Amino acid sequence: MPPRTSPSERQRRLGAELRKLRTRARMSGDDVAALLEADRARVSHIEAGRVDVPRNGLYKLLRAYGCPDGPLFDALMAMAHDRGKGWWDEFKTLERRALDLAELESRTTHVRVHDPLMIPGMLQTEDYARTVMNSVDSEHRNIDHGVEFRIARQRVLPELQAYHAVIHESALRVRIGDTKVMRKQLLRLVEVARLPHVTLQIFPFEMGPYSTYSRSFILFGGPTPELDTLYREHATSADFISDGDRITEYARMFERLSSLALAPIDPTAAPERQENQDSLSLIQHVLYELR
Repeated sequence: MPPRTSPSERQRRLGAELRKLRTRARMSGDDVAALLEADRARVSHIEAGRVDVPRNGLYKLLRAYGCPDGPLFDALMAMAHDRGKGWWDEFKTLERRALDLAELESRTTHVRVHDPLMIPGMLQTEDYARTVMNSVDSEHRNIDHGVEFRIARQRVLPELQAYHAVIHESALRVRIGDTKVMRKQLLRLVEVARLPHVTLQIFPFEMGPYSTYSRSFILFGGPTPELDTLYREHATSADFISDGDRITEYARMFERLSSLALAPIDPTAAPERQENQDSLSLIQHVLYELR
């Protein structure tokens, strides 16, 4: 089978992790080729995600690289065994980055998201999502299909171990659709924030400027820290970043944002018993202003 020209994010990530392990083990491409009884070009294709490595071949590689038994070993074996099939197959007409994102979310254990201007997709109502998509050039897009896909992605939310969002106050006040759409969306935030594994914080205007306001990002936690992923979306592309130093940098930014944001919604506390301003009271204030 010829090498694939457009590997998925999972295939690229598996290849990148194998390259990291090979480099750490101080093995050359020729060493690996001899181990797999293949040529050097095939090793390059494996590490670029363009061809699959057989399960027994991957087992040999991980052993040769000194990867110990444990979460990383098991996760890499599972990534190789996975064929990328899932509910997102129903949406194959969408662009590759969207399908890659859905597949990444399916193998994620915890999520940290920062958004300075919009409600994160995982928390959007159908009407809000539709209004957002209609605001973009929709002449050549199937809006209904896109909205259905975005709502379908939310099925992973109850299965996560933890979901933590820091949303800027701007996202609450930027009018997406009419008053009814915004009210329903803000009430949805409160509803989701009362789930025990969800932490939702609002970053208020009064805290002043902060460097990460300028862009949204998502930190996806894998089954082991080595497989964490930083996701940054742009107008026409998206970055899936696996570099540990970059992920650590953004994790620190997220912690800083969280420390400066209002206290999260307490799922056990009644709204009228809140003594200090917190994320819930700010959302309620914005809801009141929408009347």
